[in-house]
Amino acid sequence: MARGRAAKPSGNDSGARRRAATGFADSGSTLAGVGTTSLRLATPADAEQIAAIYNHEVLNTAATFDLVPRTLEEQRAWQAARSGAFATIVAVDDATGEVVGFGALSPYKERAAYRTSVENSVYVRRDRNGQGIGRLLLEELLSVAANSGFHAVFARINSSGEASIALHRRCGFELVGVEREVGRKFNRWHDVTLMQRLL
Repeated sequence: MARGRAAKPSGNDSGARRRAATGFADSGSTLAGVGTTSLRLATPADAEQIAAIYNHEVLNTAATFDLVPRTLEEQRAWQAARSGAFATIVAVDDATGEVVGFGALSPYKERAAYRTSVENSVYVRRDRNGQGIGRLLLEELLSVAANSGFHAVFARINSSGEASIALHRRCGFELVGVEREVGRKFNRWHDVTLMQRLL
């Protein structure tokens, strides 16, 4: 749900940040029943597939509080605006070359004292849910965050998203609290569960 960019923490060597954002040499993973899935940085050519994954959630679920699907131009602009630790990561099915999920870190808040905290977003193509792709992406985002010098990673999850909450628990996140009726979509109110992991 987070948007925008903020300054990265100072005091880290730029090479470490670059490795955090591009170090996918060992990211290929064999997932149960689905062969090998690899992680890499997203390219402009991935925008259409990323938008398709995201727009399904916009139109059919309350996993995101966006109400209007992204156009291809908007998706390309969203990716182009992200770099370094905030670059978009995609999960790719090695057999088909298809993008089956994506994830990204975003600044948690705009004010400067929050610069050591980030928020994660992970989306998996609906026909590939339950195959370990979400965990693969989230663990990589945690590695990027740690290597980039961030201290806290937050997740803001629709409280009805039991699978996403369970995924974050398995990756070491703890419940911080619940924001009651903070979003309205599909003519009803939605709570948001806030989770956090300290690095």
